[in-house]
Amino acid sequence: MASGFFALLDDIAALMDDVVVMSKITTKKTAGILGDDLAVNAEKATGFVSTRELPVLWAITKGSFLNKLIILPVAFLLSSFLPWAVTLVLILGGVYLAYEGVEKIVSFFVPHKHEPTVIKKHDLSEGDVIQLEKKKIKSAIVTDFILSIEIIIIALGTVLGKPILFQILVVSIVSIIATVGVYGIVALIVRMDDLGFRLIKTRKEEKGLVVKIGRFLVFALPWVIKSLSVIGTIALILVAGGIFTHNLEILHPILESVPAMLKDSIFGLAIGFAAFVVVEFFKSIYKSFIKLR
Repeated sequence: MASGFFALLDDIAALMDDVVVMSKITTKKTAGILGDDLAVNAEKATGFVSTRELPVLWAITKGSFLNKLIILPVAFLLSSFLPWAVTLVLILGGVYLAYEGVEKIVSFFVPHKHEPTVIKKHDLSEGDVIQLEKKKIKSAIVTDFILSIEIIIIALGTVLGKPILFQILVVSIVSIIATVGVYGIVALIVRMDDLGFRLIKTRKEEKGLVVKIGRFLVFALPWVIKSLSVIGTIALILVAGGIFTHNLEILHPILESVPAMLKDSIFGLAIGFAAFVVVEFFKSIYKSFIKLR
């Protein structure tokens, strides 16, 4: 009996070794989408007053964990029984991402009345601030849901054919790394200025390396946030285009000689613009219907 018990421990140890190795490989394969996830969600998580940044980010992080708790079991079931449904969900998610990216581009070139970039308490009532925060949190969680599907599907694709327990362990580990890693970095970004001020205050003299680093962090934050807005929009288009080019066979022979990134951006913009036109068309019909009532 003792030998059987130790044999079981050896099997578990061997399984965990394989899981660790495969988790590293899978994380590398999802590195690109994780970078896009970081850019998109960092842009979504910024724009709040200083005291609300971390509470809002924590709310988004909890939503991200919940997203993955919903997606993981569904992904395992669909991959086993309805593999075509995984692709369908992935493509629909791509349409949403492409639409959101194009909507941001159109809003930039055709400005219209929109929410303030930064939510300030002295500009709005407390109730309005809370409602705007909730709206931004919801938007961030919805976007995270789509990107989480892409991450999980890519991770799942690397372990297809393996035992179900192996799949669950590897994909779950990658999902946890994705959430903790992405939102941990986002937290560091949104608190850059506070860290800079603290570094400056630690030194009485106005010169020195520590003070220079502090001033650089304070100075760099607005530029980082502006850059993230641009990078996040580009990421939305590229991620969506990548979903289309990898999962729609009808697109494979089109623009074969074009570099992959350019091809992804072209399809992302094209389908995003089509989705934007359709959404705006139905919005106008809905508004006309409301006015007639």
